[in-house]
Amino acid sequence: MNPYFRTPPVVKNLIIANALLFLATWLIPAFNTLMGTYGQLFWIGSPNFHSYQFISYMFLHGSFSHLFFNMFALWMFGRTLEYELGSRRFLIYYMVCGIGAALLQMLVAWIGGEYYFTMLGASGAVMGLLMAFGVMHPNEQIFIFPLPFPIKAKWFVVGYIALELFQGWGGFDAGVAHFAHVGGMLWGYLLLHYWKKRGNIYF
Repeated sequence: MNPYFRTPPVVKNLIIANALLFLATWLIPAFNTLMGTYGQLFWIGSPNFHSYQFISYMFLHGSFSHLFFNMFALWMFGRTLEYELGSRRFLIYYMVCGIGAALLQMLVAWIGGEYYFTMLGASGAVMGLLMAFGVMHPNEQIFIFPLPFPIKAKWFVVGYIALELFQGWGGFDAGVAHFAHVGGMLWGYLLLHYWKKRGNIYF
């Protein structure tokens, strides 16, 4: 079997961890309350804030659709990237994108005076994977629902960034952390080029 059709270990374990935590919060009310109080990311000035939330928030999701689309994108793009970057570097990349996403969202909230926000979900880290795929495979044709035709990965990334910035600055979908998505892509882009400059990766 072609290895690119298999699910490599980090991607597989990330999906399992996210799915198990979602099931636990869904099936066990006390655990749901615990994660809602301590697991999701709170504003840094909140009494509920803890530094570990920059990591724990990435493994919690508010709905099945939220979980499904993030995990599908992780599986779809993460397999290729983990094989190309190696498992260790892929995990570092994923975590840096997720933490960077939270940092940018918190900075934007601070600038806008929104001091009471909370955030959860793997979307920021997953957006970093989309950025990596677009940078490393710019001319790869991908299908994105609901478009009836494929587009090159590089144009999808550019369009997605523009859309997220427009929605973020315009205040659309207030419950969506648009700047976290942008943050994940920004940190991913910077980390990829840092590794490339050091000769760790090539694209």
